Amino acid sequence: MAAPFDSYSATYDDVVQRSIAFSGVRHEVFLLAKVRELAGIFERHFGPRPPDLLDVGCGIGAMHEPLQPITRSLSGCDLSADCLATARQRHPAIDYRAQDGNDLPWPDASFDATLAVCVFHHVPPAERRALLGQMARVTRPDGLVLLIEHNPWNPLTRLAVARCDLDDDAILLRAGESRRLLREAGLRDVRSHHFLLAPSAARWAGMCEAPFRALPLGAQYVAFGRV
Repeated sequence: MAAPFDSYSATYDDVVQRSIAFSGVRHEVFLLAKVRELAGIFERHFGPRPPDLLDVGCGIGAMHEPLQPITRSLSGCDLSADCLATARQRHPAIDYRAQDGNDLPWPDASFDATLAVCVFHHVPPAERRALLGQMARVTRPDGLVLLIEHNPWNPLTRLAVARCDLDDDAILLRAGESRRLLREAGLRDVRSHHFLLAPSAARWAGMCEAPFRALPLGAQYVAFGRV
């Protein structure tokens, strides 16, 4: 994964925006919608105390500015040295570390929550269990492990993936596959829901699509479980 993403470290935002240009929506809207979903999950699970969060496969840290207000501390790791250099330049206060294969460079139980956003569809299927095991390892007891992934049942999502140079190696996962991986990693209370049925980061959008979250309609989904 490292080499292809190294070559896009300076152009990542533009590449992603071109892939979704047909939607008429800026990439930032999709990022903020993810943060909105995470904020709700964190509030329900952790209450008023924000979590210490690790973002696995963080790339250039595109989500990190809006993530900071809903976390107590934020760390990130990636295989790409060039992407990490860009992330450090953008967010010098965040702890970024290089990832060695599937091994995460932190001790056991270092974080309240670990997150991988649109990462696992780049991970070869035979290696997914190992990476998820590492995410569980560095998560504290009763903490959360979360995956946000593209919904392969959504035709517009498939179009965006087909148009994105970064996704040439993508093997998309259905929500059921992500839940299975979480259970195989020993996580409890595993669940998932779809979101981005309407491409908006506004709170009303989340409220309107809430009745349909169990259906595979939204552009993306979040799957998560408790350590």
